[in-house]
Amino acid sequence: MTEEHGTWRTFGERTVYDNQWVRLGLVDVEAPDGRRWDYHVVHLARIAIALMVNEADEVLMLWRYRFATEQWGYELLGGLVDEGEESVATAAREAAEESGWAPVGEPEKLISFEPLPGNVTAPMDVYLWREFEHVAEPTDAEEAGRVEWVPLARVVELAQRGELLGAGTLVALLYFLASRGGAPAGGQDEGGEAS
Repeated sequence: MTEEHGTWRTFGERTVYDNQWVRLGLVDVEAPDGRRWDYHVVHLARIAIALMVNEADEVLMLWRYRFATEQWGYELLGGLVDEGEESVATAAREAAEESGWAPVGEPEKLISFEPLPGNVTAPMDVYLWREFEHVAEPTDAEEAGRVEWVPLARVVELAQRGELLGAGTLVALLYFLASRGGAPAGGQDEGGEAS
């Protein structure tokens, strides 16, 4: 495979800081213009996200507070993939722990993406379930929030108001809506008329 115009070259990486949640590296890089230097790269663990949609065209989310950005908003269920665990298993486990709703059956792999590829590796996998069962109250006290079935028709409005937290939630929901084609049930068509 030939090098594409604009390709950066790497010559190794040195770890500056490392723990179970984040690793900071200095990567010896050469830019397309020939300059060479140590580039900071933050490596985050893989995240698995469960998108659970019911027959009423509602999505299960948590309304919660994120102190780092000082924001209240909705998030999809999910979390860090444990070492040795499959991403899909993490999504199902986290959904049950955070909401009390357990996904049932095999999901559809919706999308995988990197939200900040300029200087962060943070792979995210999103899985769609349409079957689930309420098994218990939430058990993950650290992820405390209000568990709520939110109409998909509200997604764009919530995004505009800044009430969908994080790229994982935004990308997953907007991709899901776009892949279905057209407005969500109860939404508006292109002319602004209720559907």
